[in-house]
Amino acid sequence: MDNLRKHKKETVFQKWFLNNRFSIALLNILLFFLVIWLFNKVSFVLNPARLFVSAILPPLLLALIQFYIMNPLVDLLERKFKIPRVVTIIGLFMLVALLLVWTVNTLLPIVQGQINSLIKHWPYIWNDATNAIQNTLNAPQLHSVRNNINDAITRAQNTIFKSGQTTINTTLNNISSAISIVTIIFMTVLTAPFILFFMLKDAHNLRPYLTQFAPSRWQKGFGQLLYEINTALAAYIRGQITVAFWVGIMFGIGYSIVGLQYGIALAVLSAVLNLIPYFGTFIAFIPAIAIAIMMSVPMVIKVLIVFIIEQTIESRIISPLVMGNKMEMHPVTTILLLIGSSSVWGLWGVVFGIPIYAVLKIITMRVYNYYRKVSQVFREDEDSSLVTKDSKKIKK
Repeated sequence: MDNLRKHKKETVFQKWFLNNRFSIALLNILLFFLVIWLFNKVSFVLNPARLFVSAILPPLLLALIQFYIMNPLVDLLERKFKIPRVVTIIGLFMLVALLLVWTVNTLLPIVQGQINSLIKHWPYIWNDATNAIQNTLNAPQLHSVRNNINDAITRAQNTIFKSGQTTINTTLNNISSAISIVTIIFMTVLTAPFILFFMLKDAHNLRPYLTQFAPSRWQKGFGQLLYEINTALAAYIRGQITVAFWVGIMFGIGYSIVGLQYGIALAVLSAVLNLIPYFGTFIAFIPAIAIAIMMSVPMVIKVLIVFIIEQTIESRIISPLVMGNKMEMHPVTTILLLIGSSSVWGLWGVVFGIPIYAVLKIITMRVYNYYRKVSQVFREDEDSSLVTKDSKKIKK
């Protein structure tokens, strides 16, 4: 009865605007775009902040990635064997330094030599591969699809050469930008280890430090929000890097066994591009199959077998074991997100689109749950459900 009286006392303005879910949603959307419009109008005021963030972001991201890789081992040794965190961190830094020295002296010359040779001979490899495909298409059985495939090859070839020419011209016309990029890389490599050291050293104190800035009644929820964001980012970064490492190892072993030219360089390329979900490995497979076509038909079959074995092991064993379903993202959502983020932010959107989406999803769900808890709009549904339950009990 109290609920009925309450609804009767509501005015039209209260019913259709203040306590109407659809009106409140439209109002929030309007306020959201109004804020974006205002920020766009005063963007000149925010330029110093944007430059500041763009300067500190590269070393911070590099340190954050290394933090998520090293921190589990630091926590394990501290918890199980009571080894001080500083001792473990120094030991890990020394191990990384030794690995870098070994890579520079042993692996890097091999990869660099193969990459230089591949870049030098790539036009000839591509021409030989396209000629081999066209010779295969001359078979009478493929007469109906020959023209379509030839057109597709021609378009792909023109696109690749135009993109390469555009990249070269842009690089030559922006020497200052190239110098700026070299400076950013140097400063990132120089400062990231210091940031990483203090992140590992004070890992347990970071969340309580950030939580204290929130109001007292929000500190518990804010701490839980930071924990969920940290867990999601850690799962994604560790999983992607682990899977990419094993993809590179599998392709390196497979290409070496079958005797594919530039196998080590192609394996490194596959590992790097595997950071792009779903599409990275297939993109890296294009130069491999082109080189195989140039060599011989049996080599094409061998490379295809290596690719099938790698994809089977990765999809059936490594990815489920490492990644699982920790991101809780549907494959269609991931693909659409990659397409949208790549069109807006390019390569950076492809690499960082999914973790940014995961963080925004966690924040949005937290805000929505809080709004649902305190809003009068959703309380009406709860009251009506309680009334329905009470009426059912009375009938019984």
